[in-house]
Amino acid sequence: MHISERTKNIPTSPIRKLAPIANKAEKEGRKIYHLNIGQPDIETPDSFFKATREFRPKVLEYGKSQGREELLEAVQKYYKEWGMDYSLDNIYVTNGGSEAISFAVMTTCDPGDNVLMFEPFYANYKSFVGAYNIRINGVPTSPDDGYHLPPEEEIEKYIDSRTRALLISNPGNPTGVIYTEEEMKLISRIVRKYDLALIADEVYREFVYDGKFKSFGSMPELDDNLIIIDSVSKRYSACGARVGCVISKNAAMDEQLLKCCQARLSVSQMDQAGAAGLYTTPKVYWETVRKEYARRRDAIRTALAAMPDVVFSQPKGAFYVMVKFPVDDIEKFAKWLLTDFSIDNETVMITPGNGFYVSSPELGKDEARLAYVLNCDALKRAMYILGEGLKQYPGRTR
Repeated sequence: MHISERTKNIPTSPIRKLAPIANKAEKEGRKIYHLNIGQPDIETPDSFFKATREFRPKVLEYGKSQGREELLEAVQKYYKEWGMDYSLDNIYVTNGGSEAISFAVMTTCDPGDNVLMFEPFYANYKSFVGAYNIRINGVPTSPDDGYHLPPEEEIEKYIDSRTRALLISNPGNPTGVIYTEEEMKLISRIVRKYDLALIADEVYREFVYDGKFKSFGSMPELDDNLIIIDSVSKRYSACGARVGCVISKNAAMDEQLLKCCQARLSVSQMDQAGAAGLYTTPKVYWETVRKEYARRRDAIRTALAAMPDVVFSQPKGAFYVMVKFPVDDIEKFAKWLLTDFSIDNETVMITPGNGFYVSSPELGKDEARLAYVLNCDALKRAMYILGEGLKQYPGRTR
């Protein structure tokens, strides 16, 4: 049987690549602290489960391709509270934020086109574009200035005649950067100058610890170019619900998004009902959650600062930090932690950083993304184990 080159070219997720090794370690009785994946341990609000319990149709039918009206209205109301006005025809429910990104890429790019991204970027973006034979033009950023954007003329060097979109996450995954208003204006100028689609992944907008978040959706000059990606996964600690949405005010884009939704029929009716319930969660939930994540951010920052020769930039939002370690090869180090190292039969799992780059195979070779999604006690224990492992790793370079 023939296997397509297209699927062969989709990279293995670096976030899940080491899962078989971790599974083996756990079967052998080792406890693993998972710093590798953005799976919060915050309890999912009961509003999700209450809504699903009350959803009892006589027949569990196909849903509308665009999404359940009660969920569309809930999303519309949510954005209204953020000062953004969208009609129901601008909103399309998707199977998580992942499908929303896939739809956005599919509808803006043809095979052979390319998408501009700032490195390091969320590793699974590679899969979303690779599935459609689309390339990534990676624009380097540096931890030295907190992964903020390079000058406008430098960014423009990476734009060519086949560039169709600019994909950006704000707050940033994996860096935790929050872009300034001036940087957002810079992006707006570039997008409009070259008539690019701006695919804005804003799923972490509530996770801001320093300063305030501003959405690209609050910039009316971008109305014809902007595609917003959203999801309940991180916002309400409901990753397993797999409910997201893609939003655009461009009528031609909306027509294509609807066709994409129709082609995959519909999103789970049960999960949509639960997601609509999530949008009724009291706002006090956010005050508690944000304070908890700020404590976790400070705990991981303190632990990293105590490790000699480790380089990182303080994250301002989301719940990730990109870290440069004094090791020969981060993937070897990550595997070694799972196979050869433990303290009291406990170890940690991290995500190798090379999967977050495309412009050079050497980039990210000594970096890892850490997710601070564990409670503070567990996080401090995990960071202690990581620090001790770093001291004993035979491939340490300094």
